[in-house]
This record gives sequence, C-alpha cells and structure tokens, in this order.
Amino acid sequence: MSQALYRKWRPQTWEAVIGQPHVISTLRNALAAGRVAHAYLFAGPRGTGKTTTARLLAKAVNCLEEDLSNRPCGKCEPCLAVSQGRFLDLIEIDAASNTSVDDVRDLRDKINFAPNQGRYKVYIIDEVHMLSTAAFNALLKTLEEPPPHAIFILATTEVHKIPATVLSRCQRHEFRRIPLQEIVAQLTQMSTEEGIQAEPEALTLIARQSTGAMRDAISLLDQLASTGKKITLEMAQNVLGAAASQSVLAVVEALIARQAGPGLDRIHEALDGGSDARQLTRQIVDYLRDVLLIKLGDVKQVDGTAEVKALMEQHARQLSASELLRLIRIFNYSAGEARNAWQPSLPLELAFVEALESLTNAAESVPTGPTSSGQNLSRAPTKTAISPPPKAQATPPASETSDETAPASGSADAQANKRLAEAWPQILHLVRQQSQPAYATLNSSTSRLLSGDHLTLSFASNLLKGKMERPENLSLLQNALKQVLGRELMIRCVVDTTRRDSVPQGVDEDGMVAAALRDLGGELVDIN
Repeated sequence: MSQALYRKWRPQTWEAVIGQPHVISTLRNALAAGRVAHAYLFAGPRGTGKTTTARLLAKAVNCLEEDLSNRPCGKCEPCLAVSQGRFLDLIEIDAASNTSVDDVRDLRDKINFAPNQGRYKVYIIDEVHMLSTAAFNALLKTLEEPPPHAIFILATTEVHKIPATVLSRCQRHEFRRIPLQEIVAQLTQMSTEEGIQAEPEALTLIARQSTGAMRDAISLLDQLASTGKKITLEMAQNVLGAAASQSVLAVVEALIARQAGPGLDRIHEALDGGSDARQLTRQIVDYLRDVLLIKLGDVKQVDGTAEVKALMEQHARQLSASELLRLIRIFNYSAGEARNAWQPSLPLELAFVEALESLTNAAESVPTGPTSSGQNLSRAPTKTAISPPPKAQATPPASETSDETAPASGSADAQANKRLAEAWPQILHLVRQQSQPAYATLNSSTSRLLSGDHLTLSFASNLLKGKMERPENLSLLQNALKQVLGRELMIRCVVDTTRRDSVPQGVDEDGMVAAALRDLGGELVDIN
C-alpha cells in the first residue's frame, strides 16, 4: 500500500516547515541557548504544522548532536526513532478520545518513570480543548511542576476553550494560515519530484480550496493525482466542486432576465439529476463572488477557463455591484439554512425567488425616463441624495424627534409603501440577524409610512421611540433598507398620538397602570 503524500512529505527538519517562521525561529533560538520550556501550547488552524513542529521539537530535545544549533540532526538514533514512529519516549495522546479525568490521572501516574531511550519524555496532547473540566484540573499541577525529564506540548485549533489556568502555565505559540504562494510553491515542488503532471492554474485552485492548510492542499493533490491523468484546471474544478456548472449559469441568466419559471425549472432539473441543494447553492455563491471580483477589477483572484471568464465578464456588465452584493448575501444565507431544512430544496427555491424580487424591486425603484437635463438614469439602483424633512434644520439629524404625524402620501408614495410592506419581513429578518433587541424594538412599531426619501415609524410610547433612535439601531435599519430596497432613507421616529388617549375612568392618573398605558404602549384588558 502506497503512503499518503502528506505523510511522505511531512517535514523532518526545521527548514522544511513552511509558513511559520515566527514559531520556528523562536524554538530554534531557545534550543541553541539551552532554554527549553517544560510546557508549550501550539494554537492555530488545522493543517498548519502544529503536530509536525511538536515532533521536531521532540527530536531536537533528544538529539545527540553536540552543536545545539544543529538539532535535530536527523541522523542519530533518537532522531531516526522519532521519524520511524518507534521512539518510546514520545507519547502522543488524542484528547478527543481520552477526555476523562481517569485518563489524565493515568498519565500523571506514569510520568514519573524515567525515559526509556532518550533524554526527555515528550507528551503531545492533540486537540487538548476536548478535555473535560475535571481532566484539566487534574493536569494543572503536573503542568506547573512536571518532573525534570518531562515536556508537555499541547496542540489545539480552539484556543478560546482552554482554561486560563492552563494557558498561564504554557509557553504559547500561534500558528497562522499558510500564504497562498507558499502552498503553490510547495505543491509545484511535490508535483515535480513525484512525477505528477499538473497545470499551474490547477495547483493555484487547489491552494485556494485548502484555505491556508498545507495538509489539506497535499491531500487534494493526492486525490487528483490518483486518476493517473494530467491535472488540468477543468479536472480540478469538477473534482473539487468548483466548476461553474450549466445549472449555475442558467440560474444566473434567469435572474438577470427576471424570469422565475425558467430559473426554478433549472434548479429542479439539477436536483432531480442528483445534485445536492446545499452544494448547488454554494456553487451559485462562488460564481457570483467571482463575478463581483471581476466587476471590481480583481480578475487575478478568479479561477476559470477562458469561456467561463468571458461569461463572468458579460454578467458583470449586466449586474451592478450593489445587486451582486444583495444576491451573494441572499444565497449565502440560504446555504446555511439548508443544513437544518426539512425540505432540502426549499431554502434554495426561496433564495431564488427572494433574489428575483430584490432585483425587480430595485429596478422599479429607479425612474427610467429622461431627467430634466435630458439624461437617462440607469437601471441599476443608485444612491439617492437625502434632503432634509419638512420643518427640519439645514443639517438634518439622524432621526426626527417631533411627535407630528407624517403627511399623506401621493400615488407614487402609495406604490413605494406597497413595496415596503412586501419587503418588511425581509428587512426585519436582516435586522434580527444583527441584533435581537433592535429587532424587537423595530417590530413594535405601530405603523410605517414612506414619503419620498423619508420613512416615518410610529411607536406607542416615548420609551420605544427613544430605543429605536439609538444610533446603532438606526444604522442597522438603514443598512437593511438599503440592502433590500436599494435606497438610502432618512428615518423619522414619532409617537403614535392615536394611542395616547386619556386614562380610562377608574384608573389612577398618577399610578403605574396609567404610566403603562401612556408611556409603554400598554392596553387595558379589564378593570375589577
């Protein structure tokens, strides 16, 4: 059985570790100075070299090379034993399957025995954040005062789950995601030495798909190389699920053409053909993201064939940046919702309809006829200048605090208010994603009136009105309105005077009930 590439190419020297110079230089300097700590914590994303560095450190502290700066030498018996997995004094523990306090107590009882082969016993505890609270407590004393022949190296991908008492007893090193160019260079070297034929564009795609994890990149290369064929960009896209399929292109074309039927038909054809709804949604997000990058002039970040890039450029001309942002947000949210949906295709279908309505509403909100200067306005939503509301100062505040009622809307405002009413659930949903308190306050508004560029919100009390007028709440609402309606609106909060009637007979005007009725929007149900 052939050995996996990531195991075959595991670094055996400090120089072979890529992407972590800040960690390697610190450890090498400590070794050269003879200042080895008794406990280390290696924290960082998966596949960035934590376990590899821990094994190199275990080699170095047990290496027989006289020159400390040249450890590990890779030639002495302890170095060879560690490389071959037969060094008895290197104990690797998977904390995910050894989480109990009894496991730690067993470790604590055995740690006092002298090393068998080397100078130090090195304990590597992987995914240490998986230990139980009791297990951490049992480990504390040993971490603080271990035997002189013991070294602990804790590795974790979730350092925030490590108790502060443990962190304070360890020398901490942060591992970073490996830069894209360094991963590509390593993959290129491996392909050359392993006799793997691969296009540079395919290796770049593999590196991007690995998201900074060298081990993931090597595993993907190994997977693609197992076919025995040359690794082309098209092949890599198909295997890794990064290709822009015909279904994705058809869905995007339907959105641009504002055609609901054909778009839903292509979605259902893809799903009936065996495509996963969540994966299809992700592919739509990836494609729209690439179109946005091209729209913004960042073509170098887009991986695709010449034909696909030509289509992306065409779609980038047909969609504005704000429209692309809205579409990406809608489908990206749907990809997360699909995980828990009882009907797998429903989130994708709803996302398509919501995206279609967003594009249609944004187009309708911008006049297409000639302006007074004879110029035509584009179909894409534009940034509307905000003028001060009636009776406002020259520089209008973020919200109007007057209790006056808003003027009646005309026929144009009636259409705008209709669109607002239809989009209000989506606006509430966006606000709720950012802040539950802001959503609760906004949802308590008794009425909404859109007149020109001013949205008037009515509330049952000064208390609720004041909460809504907080800058952070107004900002969340304005962002949601712009995202859904494609417009910037001035928000005006008022108290609904129709609800501020006199206190009913039999209720103390100075009591708590009267205050609840007047100031908190309460309703009287019964008087005993």
